Amino acid sequence: MEKRPIKRVVMIEPRSPRFHVFNFVRLPRLGLPILGAILKRQGYEVTIFCEDLAPIDWDEVFRADIAFVSTITCTAPRAYEIARICKERGIPVVMGGAHPTFLPEDSLQHCDYVVRGEGEETVVEFLEALNNGEKPYGVKGVSFRDGEQIVHNLPRPLVQDLDALPFPDLSLIRGKENISVTPILTSRGCPYNCTFCSVTEMFGHKFRRRSVENVMEELRSLKPKSVFFYDDIFNADAERMANLLESMLCEGITPDWSAQCHTHLILKHRDLLPLMRRSGCFALYLGFESVNPATLKEYRKRQTVEEIREAIQLLHRHGIMVHGMFVFGADTDDLATFKETVKFALRNRIDTAQFLVLTPVPGTQLFRRLESEGRILTKDWRYYDGHHVVFRPARMSPVVLQLAAIKAMRTFYSLAAIAHYSVAVRDWVRDLTKTLLPMLKGKITEFVRQLFHTRELVAVAMRLYGWWQLKLFAKWQKQFVKWLEGQWNNLQRLRETQPPTLADEKPEA
Repeated sequence: MEKRPIKRVVMIEPRSPRFHVFNFVRLPRLGLPILGAILKRQGYEVTIFCEDLAPIDWDEVFRADIAFVSTITCTAPRAYEIARICKERGIPVVMGGAHPTFLPEDSLQHCDYVVRGEGEETVVEFLEALNNGEKPYGVKGVSFRDGEQIVHNLPRPLVQDLDALPFPDLSLIRGKENISVTPILTSRGCPYNCTFCSVTEMFGHKFRRRSVENVMEELRSLKPKSVFFYDDIFNADAERMANLLESMLCEGITPDWSAQCHTHLILKHRDLLPLMRRSGCFALYLGFESVNPATLKEYRKRQTVEEIREAIQLLHRHGIMVHGMFVFGADTDDLATFKETVKFALRNRIDTAQFLVLTPVPGTQLFRRLESEGRILTKDWRYYDGHHVVFRPARMSPVVLQLAAIKAMRTFYSLAAIAHYSVAVRDWVRDLTKTLLPMLKGKITEFVRQLFHTRELVAVAMRLYGWWQLKLFAKWQKQFVKWLEGQWNNLQRLRETQPPTLADEKPEA
């Protein structure tokens, strides 16, 4: 219960506490800008800090009446640090996002309240209760401490009418000028059920859509040059996607855009690829996850290795860049899986790639299973970022898994691999120049612009960036590998005398 009326609201998205190799494009998550837009309508003064875009202005934070902190698992330690600083100044702290949703008790050790799940309806009722001098009993989706007791109110139903939500107000974000790609979310939920993903637990299996007209209204207002569609699966509803892209073309709103899509659906609706390219599709992010059929089955991925290969070929044929995402560490994976995966990526000329380690994020089937089996090595949430092994694999040691994942990245982003990729680019540029240059005459400038906007040349540039980033990333990895070796040796000694137990020791920062 807070005595002073709440007028000034500060919202914070914490940064990842460690160097991250995939920070090429800095994008804010859209939860806070949507909540900020809602509260602004209600008459609150709202400021948003996204640490990936700009540092926190603590003087402004300390003038706030309440602080909202949105966090995923790997940023939770930083979120807890922010909460501590705020609470020391007497500012109540509310946490939301995936991590507090699935582990509210963990979060309530550091904050005053937790908003679980989608918060758009919850925050308004919650602040009304506080401003009325009441504890938020009865406000669905809220957890809080009442003395020594933790209260979990009933869950909040998911928002069914996404059109009723305001557009994210990016103007509330300090450092908004550093957003290079405009984020737009057109749907929530996922019809699939991958074991390592928390999306369905957070946003449900039902695919909820914004109307085409509603999305177009946002596009008209933003007039973006580049867009990333934040949807978990942008092509989950092919008919709706086609209608949206047709509308974009009709109105001449065709920014370069990228999105996450499902491999199987690309093949199922391959007739839409020309439309996707004409409307501005430049790159697609595809969760291939593995080229091991047994692993795809374990992950519950509804796709085959042959479908992955065919999808890559199709997208390249239409001039669309492929960013392939792979996850190592399934119980069916061994060292041969790493080698075959990298070979597959290079042989099929995937333009850019991520080789991640399987991470049992809270809220997933994977987390619940590995925890029940006693295979979680640490709950230092800093390392739950897809780059650090935090569990005991089935067919190799944690150290081997960690080093093999790093080696996969280094091989793919090696100068030798980039040079091999570039040879084909050189031949392509030569042939294109011979064909088109005589036809262009006075359009040389436009020709050059288009030339350097092709996926092949962009991919070379991004691979070189990846090579450079990995050199920096390696420095951060050495310390973690050393700690992991110690953890594994200790665990091995324990297993000689008793069943495996959770490791309480924390790695150094």
